[in-house]
Amino acid sequence: MERKIIRREKERECEGRHNSLEDAEQGKNCKSTLMTLNVGGYLYITQKQTLTKYPDTFLEGIVNGKILCPFDADGHYFIDRDGLLFRHVLNFLRNGELLLPEGFRENQLLAQEAEFFQLKGLAEEVKSRWEKEQLTPRETTFLEITDNHDRSQGLRIFCNAPDFISKIKSRIVLVSKSRLDGFPEEFSVSSNIIQFKYFIKSENGTRLVLKEDNTFVCTLETLKFEAIMMALKCGFRLLTSLDCSKGSIVHSDALHFIK
Repeated sequence: MERKIIRREKERECEGRHNSLEDAEQGKNCKSTLMTLNVGGYLYITQKQTLTKYPDTFLEGIVNGKILCPFDADGHYFIDRDGLLFRHVLNFLRNGELLLPEGFRENQLLAQEAEFFQLKGLAEEVKSRWEKEQLTPRETTFLEITDNHDRSQGLRIFCNAPDFISKIKSRIVLVSKSRLDGFPEEFSVSSNIIQFKYFIKSENGTRLVLKEDNTFVCTLETLKFEAIMMALKCGFRLLTSLDCSKGSIVHSDALHFIK
């Protein structure tokens, strides 16, 4: 009876050792299939099989020793590319399709990353997505800068990009407040309208009057030039003046931008 007990204990010990060896081996295999990449200062941990999913790519070349890649101070592969955008590159390798967050606007940058990593499938999907966006009509939004008492006096700015309208509105509010000397109550701002206290006509053009002594923030002409310069810097173009009857953009009542 004692011999049977001793034999069973020895068998259990052998099984335990065997299992621990198997676990250790599996742990080694798991570690050997993982890779840590430092992409532009961002660390990504993924499996080798993910990086080698598509042959003849930059990442597959690194894993299989076809391409020499430098290491960072911690011994991780270092790739001098956009670390934030690499998230989308890696997700494409994982999912086999391009899945981007709503409102993503960096198609051109992602296309460059796809070209660098030699991922033809990703490049094609980015191009297709960009072309669809170009064909999809955007709802035109506008900003109205008016007299609180006479809305016929003022300027209207139309654009097919809501974020640009918001940018112009923020700029005008910033400039106005900086010149009001503590009187921000002289104008009000809503979702798409900025109403000043009142305008007056003068020989020098319409002025936005903000104090009783008739000092002004700036002329409407200044606001028009400000809007035009901001639009050009952001890649928009002036489609047309919606009211060309007055002979020039400076004297028109509306501006229409499109990208």
